[in-house]
Amino acid sequence: MPCRGGVHLLVSTIHSEGLARADDNRCMNLLRRFFIPVLIALLVIAAYRSYGWQGIFAVGGGLIMWALLHFTRLMNIMRKAADRPIGYVGSAVMLNARLREGVNLMHVVAMTRSLGELLSPQGEEPERYRWTDGTQSHVTCEFRGGRLAAWELVRPAPDADSGASGALPPAAGPSAP
Repeated sequence: MPCRGGVHLLVSTIHSEGLARADDNRCMNLLRRFFIPVLIALLVIAAYRSYGWQGIFAVGGGLIMWALLHFTRLMNIMRKAADRPIGYVGSAVMLNARLREGVNLMHVVAMTRSLGELLSPQGEEPERYRWTDGTQSHVTCEFRGGRLAAWELVRPAPDADSGASGALPPAAGPSAP
C-alpha cells in the first residue's frame, strides 16, 4: 500500500492481520525524517520574510519550548521508572489490555512506570522486554524500530495444591458456648 501524503487508508482485515504494518512504519519514518524538518525550515523562512530576525527568534523560541516539553516528559517518566524494580508492573493483565501496536517504548515505560527487563541481546532488532506482576503473569513486548510490533501475555497455570474446585476452605466461625 503506497504512502500518499502521509495518510493511510487501511482495510481493517489487512491491519488486524498485521500485513500493512511494514509499509505504515516506512511512511511514518518518511514523515519523521523529511517532512518535519522541511516544515520547520519553511516556518523559519516564512517567519524571517514576515517579521525579520524577530520572527526567527519567535519560531526558535517555540521550537525550544517544544523540545523542552518533550525532554521534561522524558525525564519525569524516567524518574518514576527509576523508583520501581526493573521489569515489574502492577498488573500484567491490565497492561496487556492497554497496549496498542505502534506505540513507542517510552509510552510503554510511561504506562508501566518501570523499565522492562531486556530479553534480547543489546542493540539487536527486534528488542524484547518483559514486565512481570506479583502473580508471576508477564507480558513480553517486541519492539521493531522503537515501536511495539507484538506482545504476549503469559499467565501461570493454577496450582494443583489449591484443589480442583478452586474453592476456598471454610472459614472458622465463632465457637459455640
